[in-house]
Amino acid sequence: MPRTITALDSAPASGRLPALPSRGVSHEEIDFAAEGLLDGLDGESRRERLALLELLHSQGSGLAELRRLTERGTLIFGGANRVILGGDERYTAAQVAELAGIELETFLAGRRAIGLPISDPGEAAYTDADLESARLIGAGRAAGVPDEEMLDLVRVLGRGLAQAAETLRALPLKMVMSPGISERELAERYAESVARLYPLLDPLLRNLLALQLRQATQEEVVNAMERSGGTLPGSRRVAICFADLVGFTRIGEEVPAVELGMLAARLERIAEQVAVPPVRLVKTIGDAAMLACPEPAALVDASLSLIDAADGEGADFPQLRVGAALGVALPRAGDWFGRPVNIASRITSVARPGSMLVDSAMREACGEAFRFSFAGERRLRGIREPALLFRTRRAG
Repeated sequence: MPRTITALDSAPASGRLPALPSRGVSHEEIDFAAEGLLDGLDGESRRERLALLELLHSQGSGLAELRRLTERGTLIFGGANRVILGGDERYTAAQVAELAGIELETFLAGRRAIGLPISDPGEAAYTDADLESARLIGAGRAAGVPDEEMLDLVRVLGRGLAQAAETLRALPLKMVMSPGISERELAERYAESVARLYPLLDPLLRNLLALQLRQATQEEVVNAMERSGGTLPGSRRVAICFADLVGFTRIGEEVPAVELGMLAARLERIAEQVAVPPVRLVKTIGDAAMLACPEPAALVDASLSLIDAADGEGADFPQLRVGAALGVALPRAGDWFGRPVNIASRITSVARPGSMLVDSAMREACGEAFRFSFAGERRLRGIREPALLFRTRRAG
């Protein structure tokens, strides 16, 4: 993570932070109009943009950086970038690679894996934060991690953190937006808001990652025990289902992360509404909800209600597909681990939009309470034996 800011703890009681320190103010004069940074603007909009450019320039932003921010439409984030990155854009790609002790192509491969842009070879567009990230590749090598494994890890983290970054960028903006605010004032307020929130991110992300790693470790231990034929103490019979939003990945490529988060929140809300005891909402995982119940029929009823509720959300809400399985699993810290969890997850991935599939154990346990039609025998990823699947509907 980039540096954590601690000097902000002494912010004045008025709630306004002191002016952001300059980074070594440049004394060069810039004709912003001649450089094309005011093109297409006139009247009040032109005056506001000029005031913002002058502010950023006085704080140390050079012409190249101002041009990049203008071209990207992110000029109001210039002050906040200094808070987050903690330094100038002052290195070329070759300089970063040399200082980090890695090959240039390796550094560029890392940038591509993260999903970040690559600047022109001679452009000083990289910061100390970029250098720190590049050095982590060298640290991985020293720890014996192959470059390909490191790039795969970075690629996965990059996809997830890109959505988180979009949400985190929008949050302080919501906090400072007000009618009639000028570009310069918005940029100053946004930088101040980021300065207050940013110190929380390092401990928050470390804590969330630690919790996720613990969860993944528990799942792997249970799976390993099952593969070896062992049974963990405390395991018991439970019905598990997963319901996920159809096309969520594709939607994520078309809409902002904030809208994507709103869809996930709506799924959680309707899942909470149908999860009436003994059915319990275990968790939501982005585009999916996990339900558990010791009574198979109650879980099927709640799952079908969840599909109906999703359909009732309107055309702007994706359909759900649901998979369920019955078996012996281990409860831990409010979650479940074991074979029925894995099977239910895999069944969900082959269900049709707006439908529910269950395994043969669920079918037999529910008796005649629902209508079942044979959907075929399928080999599910990661499951040794083929599964007999049944499409499920309400009776009558």
